[in-house]
Amino acid sequence: MSVYFDAKHVTNGCTIKPSLAVLPPRLSIGGHPDVFYTLVMTDPDAPSPSEPSMREWVHWIVADIPGGSSPSCGKEVISYVGPRPPVGIHRYILVLFEQKQELGTSVEPPTARAHFNTRFFAARHGLGLPVAIVYFNAQKEPANKKL
Repeated sequence: MSVYFDAKHVTNGCTIKPSLAVLPPRLSIGGHPDVFYTLVMTDPDAPSPSEPSMREWVHWIVADIPGGSSPSCGKEVISYVGPRPPVGIHRYILVLFEQKQELGTSVEPPTARAHFNTRFFAARHGLGLPVAIVYFNAQKEPANKKL
């Protein structure tokens, strides 16, 4: 799995400015077209890394992504929301699971973005262990000063 925000390649632990991540990242997923994948993006540090009381905050879920394609070819379960860290440095984790079968309409969006649990979601849908993971860091950008 390769992840890009604009021309910036996301590598583990790199920093991405929230202003660069307003739109969903561009992803390319390897694999055979007959195999489907689910992508989950969360923030385990919400609302604050020192007190993550809303852990995990889900930013994006896309299921039924055919191998060798991108999330635009899958079913968006919950729409993308870019990073908006209110305080501190937050980690944003993109996890890719191989599906055993096409999930279709069996995947319901979570009732709330806060308190999502990737492990429970994967277990509920029979996804098993992740096949790819990448994470980046982001922090609140200073407001533009008007002259």
